[in-house]
Amino acid sequence: MEIDPELLDPSTRYKLLIGSVVPRPIAFVSSLSPEGVVNLAPFSYFNAVGHKPLALMFSVSRKPDGSDKDTLRNVRPPSEGGTGEYVINLAIASYAHQVAECAEPLPYGESEFDYVNLSTAPSRVIKPPRVAESPVAFECRTLQIVPVGEFSMVIGQVVHLFVRDDVLSENNRIDADKLGAIGRMAGYEYCHTGDRFEIPNGLPKPPSV
Repeated sequence: MEIDPELLDPSTRYKLLIGSVVPRPIAFVSSLSPEGVVNLAPFSYFNAVGHKPLALMFSVSRKPDGSDKDTLRNVRPPSEGGTGEYVINLAIASYAHQVAECAEPLPYGESEFDYVNLSTAPSRVIKPPRVAESPVAFECRTLQIVPVGEFSMVIGQVVHLFVRDDVLSENNRIDADKLGAIGRMAGYEYCHTGDRFEIPNGLPKPPSV
């Protein structure tokens, strides 16, 4: 089947996208409103940008009424009414249900931390707190917000990194089994990251003549 995405309704595009681009890592973003309320929300349009500088991105859709979601309002620079700071916490198996619960909308000014069994821990460099239970947390400052249709791609530079001791080896490598990260599939499905395999890099040698 050959498909022109512009001829599809948005719902069909969405289903094809999230069913094909799998698994997707999940940014569990904690941010702070200018009034001091902590927001916590998951985003599965998320990935690394690069390491020089260390930068991450996540993409935010609009609310059904067309307004900005709370996270986007908070991470906008101060000149646009936000704080320009946030933490990307990891989504892991031990609190997978809380990740899903935080996807439910709350009125602006209410904190997800008041409803789910997770706690905050102070960040070192920025004001928004991290999720205390997260084994890895990236403290970020917003570099750029790129509008893409009805979405906003938030690009942030990591200004501080928290890694829990038990998931970090002596050579600064993350132990994936101890990390226990989960990924997003389509619908209500998630996946574990424990089933892995290795493939060496490089092209095969050409056959000898």
